[in-house]
Amino acid sequence: MKTIGLIGGMSWASTTEYYRLLNHTISQRLGGLHSARILLYSVDFADIEPTLRESRWADASSILTDAARRLEAGGAEMVLLCTNTLHKVADDIERATKLPFIHIADACGEAIVARKLKKVALLGTRFTMEQDFLSSRLERRFGLEVIVPKPADIDATHQIIFGELVLGKIEARSKAKYLEVIQSLIARGAEGVILGCTEIGLLVKPEDVSVPVFDTTEIHAMAAVEMALSGENLGV
Repeated sequence: MKTIGLIGGMSWASTTEYYRLLNHTISQRLGGLHSARILLYSVDFADIEPTLRESRWADASSILTDAARRLEAGGAEMVLLCTNTLHKVADDIERATKLPFIHIADACGEAIVARKLKKVALLGTRFTMEQDFLSSRLERRFGLEVIVPKPADIDATHQIIFGELVLGKIEARSKAKYLEVIQSLIARGAEGVILGCTEIGLLVKPEDVSVPVFDTTEIHAMAAVEMALSGENLGV
């Protein structure tokens, strides 16, 4: 089993979900007392958040490329960046080491194509919804049409992420708001919904929505499991 390297802490709430998913799935796949081999470098989100708010992407890149190099030095055999928003600097992180980098948009795009969908809605932070570092990759590499909420809904959903979800707070009224926004995107023709922030899956579940839901946290973690177990004799 290969060792999975995680750059986490953005936020700790979603990073714990990565850890749970990876270990639970490896345990199911291998049985017995097996769990995942994981190296985690968890940043202090208080250091990262200002770089987002002030568009200091070079500073964010410096912190995260350093994290990737530390994982490589520690023996990781792949790197995952446990956040959608900071994939803005994914190319820098990928170049920082010789390790395979599992891009969250690629894992998600493959899952959407497997469902034969063409038009999908993207939810996430304001940065993810207003900028095109994820949507353009999905469009270019997978031929998808990606739509985002209206400006007022972008503001509302962004505030829920930073005011509640990154702190591990789950509020019923916030879930209702997200479902309202999702319904408006379905009315605009969305055949599926990407939960393009690693915290949203803590709030919105597939059974809450009438179209397929693509939780990037779960999809990303499953892609890591497949790479970790590639070449393993699983007895099947």
